[in-house]
Amino acid sequence: MAPFMNVFSNLIISIPVITTSSFFVLLFLYIYNQKQHHKKKYHLVVGSVLNLIINFNKVHDYLSDLAAKYKSYRLIVSLFRADVYTSDPMNVEYIVKTNYQNFGKGKKLRDIMKDLLGEGIFIVDGDKWREQRKVASHEFSTKVLRDFSSVVFRKNAIKLGDILLEAANNNQIIDINDLFMKATMDSIFKVAFGIDLNNMSSPNEDGIRFSRAFDDANTLTAGRFVDVLWKIKKFLNIGSEADMKKSMKVVDEFVYKVIQMKIEQMHKSKDEFSLKKEDILSRFLQVNDKDPKYLRDIILSFVLAGKDTVAITMTWLIYMLCKHPKIQDKVAREIKEAMKMKKEFTNVADFATLVTDDALENMHYLQATLTETIRFYPALPLDPKTCLSDDVLPDGCMVKKGDTISYLPYAMGRMEFIWGDDAQDFKPERWLDHDGRFHPESPFKFVAFQAGPRTCLGREFAYRQLKIFSSILLGCFMFKLSDENKVSSYRISVNLHIDGPLQICVFKRSGLHDQ
Repeated sequence: MAPFMNVFSNLIISIPVITTSSFFVLLFLYIYNQKQHHKKKYHLVVGSVLNLIINFNKVHDYLSDLAAKYKSYRLIVSLFRADVYTSDPMNVEYIVKTNYQNFGKGKKLRDIMKDLLGEGIFIVDGDKWREQRKVASHEFSTKVLRDFSSVVFRKNAIKLGDILLEAANNNQIIDINDLFMKATMDSIFKVAFGIDLNNMSSPNEDGIRFSRAFDDANTLTAGRFVDVLWKIKKFLNIGSEADMKKSMKVVDEFVYKVIQMKIEQMHKSKDEFSLKKEDILSRFLQVNDKDPKYLRDIILSFVLAGKDTVAITMTWLIYMLCKHPKIQDKVAREIKEAMKMKKEFTNVADFATLVTDDALENMHYLQATLTETIRFYPALPLDPKTCLSDDVLPDGCMVKKGDTISYLPYAMGRMEFIWGDDAQDFKPERWLDHDGRFHPESPFKFVAFQAGPRTCLGREFAYRQLKIFSSILLGCFMFKLSDENKVSSYRISVNLHIDGPLQICVFKRSGLHDQ
């Protein structure tokens, strides 16, 4: 919470300055737009960066409210620039597929994210992106990584299940958000680094420090998107930027230590096959073991993508299933039917042996429920691009070279013009065909995993982890909110984390008992 409060307080201090300047900016642009309107068509200006600051802790809902009125619009950020925001699937398709080469990450995003992700795949363009994409695409498609990660996911789902069983036996209220963050951190550390972090049982102190520092840096990075003074603070090493520097020192020291350890292990190995190369770092070391910075940037990108996104989705899934207990029961029934259970199970590990790949493939309602959760709560709620040359979007409006144009997965998941009159209803059935089988929607309306050439490489990787965790936990336990009237919201970060703990009561399902 401290990093968020530092970001927020720093932004509040900036408001008087921004208020005055915003008035003159709005006046100037109003006059300018009136003169230019007859020449070229631009998206309507509906506010400024001041509105983003005022609505900072609910910014995605603010942007969604605007999206419901205007599919695409502009917010003023400087004297001569207004950022574009769109929830129009036609515009999204044009940006991420049709003319994707004209919409890159750009300098602004790289400047904001560079301390955290360096030149990792998520913030680079051109040859650097293509090189990393090629290598990562190959690694995600290998059977070695798929099988290794599945074993890791099952192992950690069982560990988490044992913790939940103890809570159910002792009538303990647990923070499911904290447990999912620990479980997914354990999983991504093992898959990414080959390290047993043991966050859920006997934690590694260095790993815990890294995890906290990484989360803090994530939150502080998000604050830079609306803090117009962040570069000055960084230069002076004050406020949120001083905190950022401290967090990144912890992150970098840990990652470089792990990389060096892996390099030494591989060099000491006399037989190139005697050291298993199952984790992502070991496999990337086969491609490039000369540049620790290159490896650091890639690994931190995978940690950001693999740790937070799965934990976030699992937490929101449990929250939504607590709000919709009939759907929770239906998911649990399907899980057991898909497993074709022919014997009683006595504990979580016993149950997990029945969660086979074939069983997971037949859990269509579970996949629909996960996808419906992601529709409402996409891990990446906003995705900014930079326009590299003047262009015209499918809606007929101009975007200029250097403009930032963001599409809005969070807002798009709530739009009636995309999903129909029941857009606000949690309805997994919308993802099923007449035979009850899962069917995907257009990636340009459901953009949580991006689309086009930069489609998320880890989509199937993420779904596999989500389905393994979900099937084991929902097959063994029933969940209820400790406060059934609680309405949860998000906290501001790069990803859509739930705000604060999610206190849950856990109950054993029929057939589960101690051994």
